[in-house]
Amino acid sequence: MNMDTEHCVRAVRARDARFDGWFFTAVVTTGIYCRPSCPVAPPKVENMRFYPSAAAAQQAGFRACKRCRPDASPGSPRWNERADLVARAMRLIADGVVDREGVPGLAQRLGYSVRQIERQLNAELGAGPLAIARAQRAQTARLLIETSALPMGEVAFASGFSSIRTFNDTVREVFALTPTDLRQRAARGLATATPGLLSLRLPYRAPLCPDNLFGHLAATGVPGVEEWRDGAYRRTLRLPHGHGIASLRPMPDHIACQLSLADLRDLSIAISRCRWMLDLDADPVAVDELLSHDPVLAPLVAKAPGRRVPRTVDPAEFAVRAVLGQQVSTAAARTHAARLVHAHGETVDDPWGGLTHLFPSVSALSSLDPEKLAMPRTRRTTLTGLVAALADGDIDLGLGADWTESRRRLLALPGFGPWTVESIAMRSLGDPDAFIPGDLGVKLAADALGLPSTPGALTAHSAAWRPWRAYAVQYLWATGDHPINRLPIGDIA
Repeated sequence: MNMDTEHCVRAVRARDARFDGWFFTAVVTTGIYCRPSCPVAPPKVENMRFYPSAAAAQQAGFRACKRCRPDASPGSPRWNERADLVARAMRLIADGVVDREGVPGLAQRLGYSVRQIERQLNAELGAGPLAIARAQRAQTARLLIETSALPMGEVAFASGFSSIRTFNDTVREVFALTPTDLRQRAARGLATATPGLLSLRLPYRAPLCPDNLFGHLAATGVPGVEEWRDGAYRRTLRLPHGHGIASLRPMPDHIACQLSLADLRDLSIAISRCRWMLDLDADPVAVDELLSHDPVLAPLVAKAPGRRVPRTVDPAEFAVRAVLGQQVSTAAARTHAARLVHAHGETVDDPWGGLTHLFPSVSALSSLDPEKLAMPRTRRTTLTGLVAALADGDIDLGLGADWTESRRRLLALPGFGPWTVESIAMRSLGDPDAFIPGDLGVKLAADALGLPSTPGALTAHSAAWRPWRAYAVQYLWATGDHPINRLPIGDIA
């Protein structure tokens, strides 16, 4: 999305929350930067400066507004919509790669030189990978300061800072408050905190239809790894420094998130993966506007706008589950996955619910005996071939993956056809244009709505839905009477 000054000024004057995260407004007379929807009176146009990222505004010497908290706005949709180098880099930075592996590690994952990465990020975002990672560390620090009672020294190192002094200096510079001041301002919220849990709010752009999003995750959840309990979707997380448990509950204007982490250094990564799974950085207005141009889809969009694409917190996990789900029912796929989990997954303790395991890692699945799998021999071959390719690094399904190359390599594996590949592209890779015309639910919906129902004809018709065909699939699925389309009533384990 390219916005000129006129459009930015118009969004700020309208306090339009749809543009939060798209750009940031800095005010030269006050030295602060805000999100477009900031409730304060808009400044004079000549005093406004616009930046494509919070990191760029901070690097230019501006501090975050205490009123609108621009550092906590939804992320820019562009990093999930695009497949180019900058978008891939931003997804990896959000997942903590720079903090764990440095800029050289980021460059190696992307297959470019450090100089090329820095040049392209600076050209588009006004800040390099280190500055962007620093802005993320500052936001993580703020969350820990405001949602926990941890000593500041522990907060500093859990946020990724190398020293307490750097932590203090960064917090003061970014927020114009000391860490102690930040905690005192949030002291009222700490009184109701649950020991061992971090409670926070995940913002999103309205509208958001939670029915298919949480309904899909709950209805297809693997027992022991996922559950629906007390109106919240809960699941275990495999993180770089340990495991975690996330509880996600849809609220009218945010997602209520509770995290239990074995190592607090994983906080920002856990948040990023939960946001990715729930597709919270999407731009639903742009998606629904384009899909509504089709007279067949328009009533479906008007009935329940803001549908998201349910993704995954672990790309390899979903790829394995996609193979297990080939040509079987949802219940059978859950059963197959549960057997793998109990045979090869690591156990976890969940004092707040019924979660018992992490989904097996690729290395753990590499040792499985295919003869013990209760499925056809051809599907066993498909599963072991996928696991071997993932273990050897022949296929990259991570946040920095090249979508086209990943598709090509998946199709080269035995037993992989368009349905499996596009399902993985939609849920693991996060391609918003992934499309599965051969899916039974899509074919039934197309036939009922009077759309072409053969894969070739429907694919041709879907050209008008690009680049949002993955969202069109959600609207088509929603026409069926299936548990994936509605919020659960009662607990599901």
